[in-house]
Amino acid sequence: MKPAGVVRKVDQLGRIVLPKSLRKRYQMNEGDPVEILVQGDQIILERYRPRCVFCSSMEGITEYKNRYLCARCITEMKAL
Repeated sequence: MKPAGVVRKVDQLGRIVLPKSLRKRYQMNEGDPVEILVQGDQIILERYRPRCVFCSSMEGITEYKNRYLCARCITEMKAL
């Protein structure tokens, strides 16, 4: 992971501001969901990408009743 060379302070509500240059570079817009991951002692921010509720795949995702399913799991369920 390459450092961006930007330092921001956390405000009293726990918020930080992502610089416009980073938001533009990573195509993050106002209102976009962001996933917060923890890896060891690091906090990682990622654009949220839906995953299959069964296998965690991010490929071929379809939303069904506010849940996300991949094509492979849908095919397996149809076979039941």
